[in-house]
Amino acid sequence: MTATQTATRATQGWLRRSGGPLDGASIGIVPITWNNGDLPDLAPPVPADFVLDEIARLGFEGTQTGVGYPAGEQLAAELAGRGLRLAEIYAALPCTQDGPTADALAVGRARLAELVAAKGEVLVAALDLSPAREPWAGRATSPGAPRLTDGGWHALAQVIETLAREAEAAGCRLAYHQHAGTFVERPEELDRLVAELDAVAAPAPSATGICLDVGHFTVGGGDPVAALRRYGERVVHVHLKDVDPEVLAGLQEGSIRGFLAALRARIYTELGGGVLDVPGVLEQLAARRYHGWIMLEQDTTWNPASESAAIGRRVLAYAMRHLEVGGER
Repeated sequence: MTATQTATRATQGWLRRSGGPLDGASIGIVPITWNNGDLPDLAPPVPADFVLDEIARLGFEGTQTGVGYPAGEQLAAELAGRGLRLAEIYAALPCTQDGPTADALAVGRARLAELVAAKGEVLVAALDLSPAREPWAGRATSPGAPRLTDGGWHALAQVIETLAREAEAAGCRLAYHQHAGTFVERPEELDRLVAELDAVAAPAPSATGICLDVGHFTVGGGDPVAALRRYGERVVHVHLKDVDPEVLAGLQEGSIRGFLAALRARIYTELGGGVLDVPGVLEQLAARRYHGWIMLEQDTTWNPASESAAIGRRVLAYAMRHLEVGGER
């Protein structure tokens, strides 16, 4: 074991103890905090080597792919040298109101091939930001907000279930990620997709899991704790992110127009600093002995990226310790 790996294991051990109710879960991070691919002008680019070093130093066990990361065997080697794993690759599928575009399945397959080549674990599939729907983020129930047609829902379910079966055959797992500013944002929209997936897969069970992004679910008007109770074992992957209440209110009332404008206003904040019921989320996961990834995520920050990541990791460590001893909320 290298010195880097030894230091990483020591930090990880300090941040969590074995034998707790979430002992089977893995803790990772989405590196968008350092380099936001949607809004690259927000901050100067950070070299990928530095980002990976920071992820290991801060005690995470894995990462999503990020800006400037190598690919394939080189990425697998870079991660292994730091004691890290490739938790996920994100696939943003193009989609209109009539459903996924003709190239959506090819986009998903290309990302799945990247995941397999780098020895990754989960393909996180979502819809790409839609120019028609993005301005309605947080207000998707308003009159005039565009929605998928019935045919669009069926076509989307077919594409997602096809990718899920192919991921399963490759030894991976596909988890669908609801996302603000897309056609699957609201709780009822995720419900509709789940029903469509079951219908497409019948009589077999659907191979598609859910990646519950608690931040996006909150922006979409949902209660993440209730969602974890509702979907149970279907939630196989979690993005853990907190939401600033003032920015959320501005988005919902329309003074902040659209998801990208909300990102610029830093709608996602350090874990523990927003409206998310962090203990409630962890309690629901612990109740079913969740053993998937918990991926800390903060798309943008007013603070240095490593500082925000460190705050989030230590808030999560405290919340997990508190859960272990059964402390009062």
